[in-house]
Amino acid sequence: MEQFLPGVIAHSRNSATVIVADNASTDGSVAWLKSTHPDVVIVENPVNEGYAKGYNDALKKVDADYYLLLNSDVEVTPGWLEPLIRYMDQHPATAVCQPKLRWHKHPEQFEYAGAAGGFIDAFGYPFCRGRMFGDLETDHGQYDTPLPVFWASGACMMIRSSVFNKAGGFDDHFFAHMEEIDLCWRIRNMGYEIFCVPESIVYHVGGATLPKNNPRKTYLNFRNNLSMLYKNLPANRLLPIIVVRLLLDGVAGVKFLFQGGIGDCLAVLKAHFHFYERVLKGTYKRREGAVRNEEQTIYKGNIAWEYFILKKKKFSELHFDPSIKKT
Repeated sequence: MEQFLPGVIAHSRNSATVIVADNASTDGSVAWLKSTHPDVVIVENPVNEGYAKGYNDALKKVDADYYLLLNSDVEVTPGWLEPLIRYMDQHPATAVCQPKLRWHKHPEQFEYAGAAGGFIDAFGYPFCRGRMFGDLETDHGQYDTPLPVFWASGACMMIRSSVFNKAGGFDDHFFAHMEEIDLCWRIRNMGYEIFCVPESIVYHVGGATLPKNNPRKTYLNFRNNLSMLYKNLPANRLLPIIVVRLLLDGVAGVKFLFQGGIGDCLAVLKAHFHFYERVLKGTYKRREGAVRNEEQTIYKGNIAWEYFILKKKKFSELHFDPSIKKT
């Protein structure tokens, strides 16, 4: 925050109000904010209940047409905000958009958590334009066209406040990881579009809360992915997909074990047991109402097969066209 907040303030002052939501931090962040940036609005949550509930609670105190949710480890650029606002103003059917996310460590590369917009495959595995698993493409302008995507990155996403509230916000149960994919899926089912607007560029450090090799991160990713599928898949696809995911996640657990990641292997098992327990207790709320053409932005194949077996390392190699078809 100390490194990146000054840039956010400088490059947003003419277009937005900067608000910092503090999730019961204990490192002196609030005192530092009050002394160094007294004009910044601070919303203090009394308890740290994660990204999902933290934003839900903080945004109840914010009155605005659009929310721009921004992680503290994101460096913004001059003129980053105006293209997002302009796109939302001009496209009322779009409820969410994101900029192009590049990696702060290697600025010429796309960043893992969002790149140029997110998608999922038929089995719920997320990927991005510019990022397939751990392979990050160099940005040569190959994804500079605004495009409908399945999900926008929670690291930097703009959302209509009316739609956020109508959708019920993030699912508190997720705590962190994939809550934005779940929310975007629900919003698409409400009939809205989600877009990447590559005219806007930001730089994300990534892994600031939980590093990539942390078993807690593995647990949340596997648990929340299963939860998201159960909540949002149509009834005729639910059981077949969950069965396949049981097998695929088992393979992932064995792979973790052989790589010395016993903590990650146990995290996969724990995620599945937690998921089945919640299903048996009936604590998940299945989707209701009309469903928008979600197939447009769901890749019908299996990303793991394409990546590990067929060696397709780039989004462009999938022959996947999610662009809107006019009829």
